[in-house]
Amino acid sequence: MATLTAARSGTFRIGGELEVHRLGYGAMRITGEGIWGPPADKAESLRVLKRLPELGVNFIDTADSYGPDVSEQLLREALHPYKGLLVATKGGLTRPGPDQWVPNGRPEYLIKQAHGSLKKLGVDRIDLWQLHRIDPNVPREEQFGAVKQLLDEGVIRFAGLSEVTVEEIKAASKVFPVATVQNMYNLANRGAESVLDYCEQQGIGFIPWYPLAAGELARSGSVLDKIAKEHRVGPSQIALAWILKRSPVMLPIPGTSKVKHLEENVAAVEIQLSDAEFASLNKLRA
Repeated sequence: MATLTAARSGTFRIGGELEVHRLGYGAMRITGEGIWGPPADKAESLRVLKRLPELGVNFIDTADSYGPDVSEQLLREALHPYKGLLVATKGGLTRPGPDQWVPNGRPEYLIKQAHGSLKKLGVDRIDLWQLHRIDPNVPREEQFGAVKQLLDEGVIRFAGLSEVTVEEIKAASKVFPVATVQNMYNLANRGAESVLDYCEQQGIGFIPWYPLAAGELARSGSVLDKIAKEHRVGPSQIALAWILKRSPVMLPIPGTSKVKHLEENVAAVEIQLSDAEFASLNKLRA
């Protein structure tokens, strides 16, 4: 039996330099309910994290707001010194309580949070730091300026954006090189199609968050359901295989707090969708 490995998803060079396997892992779900506080089962969360390098997953995405701070601290406990791993994090959202997310793009706050992530992760430099949201209440040029300062001072190596338009990527690119963009994108929600196309043109890594969502598309008897049954896998695995086939700059980061689910996600890299199957899935809309 072949070894289960995310290496089969192919590779991408973030910033043209840092090579990662395209199937990554999102470390949001290893926190408590509402992405707040510690996980209900810390031991299982740590097992998930320690399983990542064994499965060839070498790109991990987190944020200071997951917990807050909990995700970054668990990553350090489980995986420091991150040999062979690229741990990306984000800043720019505050957490008043469970399931509450409030942007704060004041430059001094962004810089303070990046330094905080540096310490919590236990690294000398963050390989990829992303602006979690552009704060509508702060001039975006000031936010981009803070990111450039972090790059110039060597606090971070590469920088990315999250939930942005093509116009916002172009505006940010005038201030600093945009290495990645992280927008919601999945089989059921393709609102970021134009952003994905632009990233592909520019060689910018596109990190689709919530990549497994299929919703109504996975109902019994649907095209997605039929293709999944033909491959003898679950609909979410087909949704992930479709994401990987959609673009060479795609870096999906499905998250989970269970080892079993993690292994199912990694197994999706073995699914070879035919061009006909891919075309059928492309026609689906929620």
